[in-house]
Amino acid sequence: MTTSAAGQPLIPQPPATVAALRQAISQIAPAALPAFTRELDQAADQSRQGSDLAPLQRFITQWAVYVHIQRQPRLAADFRRWEDTAESGDIALVRRAASELGHILDEAHAAIGLPSQ
Repeated sequence: MTTSAAGQPLIPQPPATVAALRQAISQIAPAALPAFTRELDQAADQSRQGSDLAPLQRFITQWAVYVHIQRQPRLAADFRRWEDTAESGDIALVRRAASELGHILDEAHAAIGLPSQ
């Protein structure tokens, strides 16, 4: 992952398009590209089968949020820490982690101007 100076985002938030998100992921989280491609294929297949754009819209929203979080190293580290905490087994910690993850995701959705899922 590229480093940033003084806590600044690694890259600007890209437009919520498949091409722009793919480019951003290749820069900030290249290990996620196989999952991106696999999930894009699944969303496209579901959209074709159901003649509905909702699966593609969910895919774009999910990955735009992912990029929003991953392009900010401190936020990404917090997110990973809360994910790890959620797996602790301690019910109080799991609840706190779920709440914190929810806040991060809500803020990411609001920041990119896309609806929450």
